[in-house]
Amino acid sequence: MHGPALVNWLLALLTAAAGATCLARLRRSACAPGGAHRPLARESDAAEALMGLGMAAMAVTGATVPPTVWAALFGPPAVAFLLAAAHAPAGRAHRLHHAVGALAMTYMALAMAAASGHQHHHTAAQGLPLLTGALLLYFGGYTLWAGSRLLRTPAGTLAIGTTGLPHACRLTMGIGMFAMLLTM
Repeated sequence: MHGPALVNWLLALLTAAAGATCLARLRRSACAPGGAHRPLARESDAAEALMGLGMAAMAVTGATVPPTVWAALFGPPAVAFLLAAAHAPAGRAHRLHHAVGALAMTYMALAMAAASGHQHHHTAAQGLPLLTGALLLYFGGYTLWAGSRLLRTPAGTLAIGTTGLPHACRLTMGIGMFAMLLTM
């Protein structure tokens, strides 16, 4: 990432907290008696934990870890989510969202790799401006949608306590992805 150090650390804290929360939800569901947690929700928690912790690591170590490592880390999950969305109708939209997130992380890593090979990366824009803009629109819209779902449940009541936790994690991930794309 090429933003100010303070912004990188704040982003890392925000996304690490969201990733750790999703990891705790995943662990809690694995320990629940009778397997009350649905497999799609477990898959979602695992994907969001991977993305949150990966975004935190990328925000802090972006310049010290070769960008190709990040691309190799996020590329396979993106392909897996795309294949899962293509072959299973249940949860298709959510799997596609996770695929877009993993592809965006792969794209940012590849853009960092391309920029590290150029001497004047401060004067040239990283990545493809049209693709970056499309991803910014997607994650900006997703963040607004996730924020609106955080405030109200489908029954129309306020999402208070742990019932709103998955929505809060999704909102945090959308904000984090949007911020990472802005620094490109």
